[in-house]
Amino acid sequence: MLATGKAVKVTLYLSDGARHHGVPVYTSILDFLFHSGIAGATAVKGVAGFGAKHRIHSAHILEISDHLPIKLEFIETREKADAILPELEKRTGSGLIEVQETTIIVPPHS
Repeated sequence: MLATGKAVKVTLYLSDGARHHGVPVYTSILDFLFHSGIAGATAVKGVAGFGAKHRIHSAHILEISDHLPIKLEFIETREKADAILPELEKRTGSGLIEVQETTIIVPPHS
């Protein structure tokens, strides 16, 4: 469990069409984070975006794109994040990983 204080926010920018050993990359990463004891993670699917290849992908009413952007985020201690970064790099493939210093506030439980 995280405590109030310094932490890092790790954001992964992915494509929902990307696969790791046959499963969607974001699913593989969420599973890995869960089994690594990360406090929590969120995956959000975008409606449009483009990446390093500068191709715009968007969701249209009559078509479904499997290349829409997915942003996966989690907040954790620097030590724990650093320990799993090598595996995240392997699983992310052509995506991007951003690590930001942050401060979190965990309200007291009533």
